[in-house]
Amino acid sequence: MPRSPTSSEDEMAQSFSDYSVESESDSSKEETIYDTIKATAEKPSNKMEDDQNNTLVIRIIIPDLQQTKCIRFNPEASVWVAKQRILCTLNQSLKDVLNYGLFQPANNGRDGKFLDEERLLMEYPQNINKGVPSLEFCYKKRVYRQLNLDEKQVAKFHTKANFRKFMDLVHHCSVDKLIKMLDRGLDPNYHDLESGETPLTLAAQLSNTAEVIKALKNGGAHLDFRAKDGMTALHKAARAKNQLTLKTLLDLGASPNYKDSCGLTPLYHTAVVGGDPSCCELLLHEHATVGCRDENGWQEIHQACRYGHVQHLEHFLFYGADMGAQNASGNTALHICALYNQ
Repeated sequence: MPRSPTSSEDEMAQSFSDYSVESESDSSKEETIYDTIKATAEKPSNKMEDDQNNTLVIRIIIPDLQQTKCIRFNPEASVWVAKQRILCTLNQSLKDVLNYGLFQPANNGRDGKFLDEERLLMEYPQNINKGVPSLEFCYKKRVYRQLNLDEKQVAKFHTKANFRKFMDLVHHCSVDKLIKMLDRGLDPNYHDLESGETPLTLAAQLSNTAEVIKALKNGGAHLDFRAKDGMTALHKAARAKNQLTLKTLLDLGASPNYKDSCGLTPLYHTAVVGGDPSCCELLLHEHATVGCRDENGWQEIHQACRYGHVQHLEHFLFYGADMGAQNASGNTALHICALYNQ
């Protein structure tokens, strides 16, 4: 017999149709994010810890906390998992913590760069011949590659007025003017004070912004930089059912498996918003992982059945979704269909 969803579970299902966190304070958002991270962080097995050949010790430097930690990582895990591991060791909170990342400083003629969250740690070789390798854990910002950069002039350019102007240029798709501001050194990794959007997440929700998005990426925008509501540009494009933008972001190197502040993927969001299944199909074609679980154990197939999104459900099943998967109440996708008369 299908079990009726708990009141909290039902509210959760409904809340994703709106996906609004405006009522939360910044401090409560940060607490929720830390709770989510600690709840979902992968705990290393004893076997992995004991087997020195399968682990890598990295010195993690955290400038904002003036701390240095030596932490053992599984090189076959993703950078996202490594990031969770670091956050679980902290005894102090970091503001806007999801926009912190692992930074590999310039070395041996290679430019410094932030590690992409969904790539494996082993894809970024560490020089272990000179002792314990080091990475910085810091807030994501533009990595400047210009020689003879006047840092003081660049700092003066980052004013509230210029940030507002830049967001207006994004909104009006003024690519040439955007590029001029980027060439002058503006860092596009920031939040609009009113909307909480980043230039990239704003562009992801508009039509015909492929050139804007390319300009932002070339100007130092990080594809996994999150808006105030915890979503990346890929999540925004998926929720806006904007296939062209989604394809542009994926072509530029975005991972289809980026996580939002609740640990949910863009594919999960397509199951909630429904509509034309082309975004869902595109994400699956680009190897999006099926089976993402929210805090109540709902997967994509549960949401597709809850809202009656039949075409999405067909795509999920074709790409290997488990029709027998149960949520926290013990309900499968078929139970959800019965409970919600779908």
